[in-house]
Amino acid sequence: MKKKLFKIVGIFLLLIIGALIALPFILEGKIGDIIKAKVNENVNATLDFTDADLSLVSNFPKANLTLKGVSLANKAPFEGDTLFAAKNLELNMSIKELFKSVDEPISITSLKIDGADLYIKIDTDENANYDIAKDSEDETDDSGEATTFNLSLESYEITNAHIVYNDLAGKLLLDISEMNHFGNGDLSLEKSELDTKTDAFVSFEMDSTKYLNKNIVKLDALIGIDLKENKYSFLKNEALVNQLPLVFDGFVKLNEDNQEVNINFKTPSSDFKNFLAVIPQEYSKNISNVTTTGNFEVTGEFTGIVDDTHIPKFNIQINSENASFKYPDLPKSVRNVHIDTKIVNTTGITEDTYVDINKLTFMIDEDKFNLTAKIADLMGNTKVNAHIKGNMNLANLSKAYPVPDGMDLKGLLKADITTAFDMASIENKKYENTKTSGTLDLKDFEYKSEELANPVAINSVAMDFNPKTVTLKEFNGKTGKTDFNATGTIHNLLGFMFNDEKVEGRFNLKSNQFSLNDFMVEEVAEEGATETSEEKIKIPSFLDCSIDATANTVLYDNLTLKDVSGNLRIQDEKAILTNMTSSMFDGKLGFNGEVSTKEEVPSFSMKLDMEQFKIGETFSALELFDVLAPIAKVLKGKLNSDIEISGKLTDDFTPDLATISGKVLAEVLATDINPNEAPLLSNLGSKLSFLDLKSLDLKGLKTMLDFKDGKVTVKPFTVNYNDIAVKVTGSHTFDKQLSYTATLDVPAKYLGTEINQLIAKIDEKELQNLTIPVTANIGGMYSNPTVSTDLTSGVKSLTTRLVELEKQKLLNQGKDKAKDLLGGILAGNTTPKDSTKPKNDTKEDVKEVLGGILGGKKEDSTVVKNDSVPQKKDAVKEAATNILGGLLGKKKKKDTVN
Repeated sequence: MKKKLFKIVGIFLLLIIGALIALPFILEGKIGDIIKAKVNENVNATLDFTDADLSLVSNFPKANLTLKGVSLANKAPFEGDTLFAAKNLELNMSIKELFKSVDEPISITSLKIDGADLYIKIDTDENANYDIAKDSEDETDDSGEATTFNLSLESYEITNAHIVYNDLAGKLLLDISEMNHFGNGDLSLEKSELDTKTDAFVSFEMDSTKYLNKNIVKLDALIGIDLKENKYSFLKNEALVNQLPLVFDGFVKLNEDNQEVNINFKTPSSDFKNFLAVIPQEYSKNISNVTTTGNFEVTGEFTGIVDDTHIPKFNIQINSENASFKYPDLPKSVRNVHIDTKIVNTTGITEDTYVDINKLTFMIDEDKFNLTAKIADLMGNTKVNAHIKGNMNLANLSKAYPVPDGMDLKGLLKADITTAFDMASIENKKYENTKTSGTLDLKDFEYKSEELANPVAINSVAMDFNPKTVTLKEFNGKTGKTDFNATGTIHNLLGFMFNDEKVEGRFNLKSNQFSLNDFMVEEVAEEGATETSEEKIKIPSFLDCSIDATANTVLYDNLTLKDVSGNLRIQDEKAILTNMTSSMFDGKLGFNGEVSTKEEVPSFSMKLDMEQFKIGETFSALELFDVLAPIAKVLKGKLNSDIEISGKLTDDFTPDLATISGKVLAEVLATDINPNEAPLLSNLGSKLSFLDLKSLDLKGLKTMLDFKDGKVTVKPFTVNYNDIAVKVTGSHTFDKQLSYTATLDVPAKYLGTEINQLIAKIDEKELQNLTIPVTANIGGMYSNPTVSTDLTSGVKSLTTRLVELEKQKLLNQGKDKAKDLLGGILAGNTTPKDSTKPKNDTKEDVKEVLGGILGGKKEDSTVVKNDSVPQKKDAVKEAATNILGGLLGKKKKKDTVN
């Protein structure tokens, strides 16, 4: 019997276990549908999740439902926004809740949310994205119970949550990150107590002013809950803001149209460590071992009504009397600390909040600092009336207080400044409404910035503050190799300090040596990028000023400019140069132009006027000039030049040759040439043996260059070599690929004795004016050029000229013979004077010369055919060959007799 009973019990247990195992697979789809249906039919939003996991074993006799990848997306007017999202949302409930229909309420006993993101937004029209509940005439059933979920929580927890409250209409932003919140209590009861623990990082911003920035907040609170009265009382509560402990009590009551608030708080002790605890821990460091004297107390209260037009009235008092503190590992202490400050609102109107700093003083050694201020209309048009007075050795701050890493303060500060202004005037740039007066002197100060390559050592600064302007009486310092001394006026210092505006003003700047390399900033490649760090010059974005500058020496890369002066206008990350002059390469330089670093790739546009520049030094030192005219650096002399150029700049502020365009007009004043230093000239000289390039006369040469898209085009120009005119035209690329033509008008006297003798037979006077054009084609690379000569046009020109001369000579001979014949007839003599001379001897000689040059054939009538003795035509041909060889730089062929 017992065996049978055990058998039945065993079978029953197996069935129960089997059902518990199998039931989740049957109900998972149903549960997911029920949850989505119940939420979506009651809200103006869409709930979704990627997976629903139901377990009946892990928390038996309760069911455990886990939703993964949860999201609640808004509909219009916030279409596309996600109000809520979570990695996991875990619900615990009674198993019987699983068998209810869609229309029946489901009670949840515990809730866990992990990785939640809650984004609450109120737009400028005051629409709230959390207002998603649908209107319903009948929200309860006949028993009065809600037709959705029943809130019968016994515990809940929220881990690693991020909550953002962004009120665009009220200009308020609350950001709570890395929040963990735990609560225990039976919320199904009308009256209960909820024990909570919370920690998070809190940032709070109102009207563009940050009051908290990732400050640590911890709260342990026992909250009494009265659901009937909608009243939540703080029974036993401790908070930690940064490291400042607070205890508080009071209540918050939710009414239909408003909320009632009555909360009091204070520091649990009066130890001055409480003051250090107010400062974020990353600045105050560990305060547990700090030695303190004196007191520091914070007390406050919030009372009143919260509605659309009111906030709670409040009065916060901060007091300290004759306090001091000293960090154990620092040599100096801060003493005579007096603080008397209150933050008050007596009306409940936001704009009526004010801060009154009656006293804030402290001393380090004998240095003393004092501040008094009244700040009214804190949440509206903030009005400030303040007075600052103090003498401070800034280096003592780091000896008495743990300043952040990298902040190495130095300098002697003396200030006595009174100011009164309102933020509306500053925001609207009505600086005439501000009243600031006093003096500020700073000596031996050092300033560091990400927009500067080197620290700026400020030897002395003296400033006078007036209602409209700040007069910079002295600003003397050094950074890197650069020294500077500046005076001037600043028109909107308050706008720069409070409104993130640009520094406007006019300055006079003098420098003995100014190095542009000192203003290179290092840009580090983004994490994961393969590029290495690069240095870039960046024109500071906060400057909007005009600078009349003079400098004895300006250093830029490997260049040295002397006696620099002119105007520099800096605006919108652009530097505009006007009437700038300088001495460089023993010449005078004038330039106007602009440089902009606003875009990712900096750009420039400039006009240069160069006078009496040394040619060799200029073209050797400047890459741009070497690219434009590589041959020029072998010239010894001076030039004048006008240059217009624009394009992009590289990171080190040198022109990007692939992007530049412009034109150059150059005039060579006087020069010597060393052809051995340039392969192009030596190759050209070897091809034209009669040409001694050292004797080229470039004085007075003017030429124009156009350059664009990596190509330089040279307008035709002429240079002289003795009495040879050389015409040059062509182009080359920035990588020095040559394509030039040089045409030389060579006088006949350079062609050798043979051609001169032949020409002399025609007319000796013509020998002086007769020239032959010789064309030299120049190609290849500048370092390895190719030079070829073309005599086709030269031979044709010589032939035409000789023919013309011979025609003219024959005509002249015919006229003479006609005169002789006419004279004989008149004298009765019909016989020619010399009947034995052949009529065409001279004409035949000319044909022989031309035939030799052209390579033609003519028989010598005085020689028997097939005779072994060289014919006259061979001699003429050999003479022509020697002429051509001479022009091409070849050796003259020796005379031979067969």
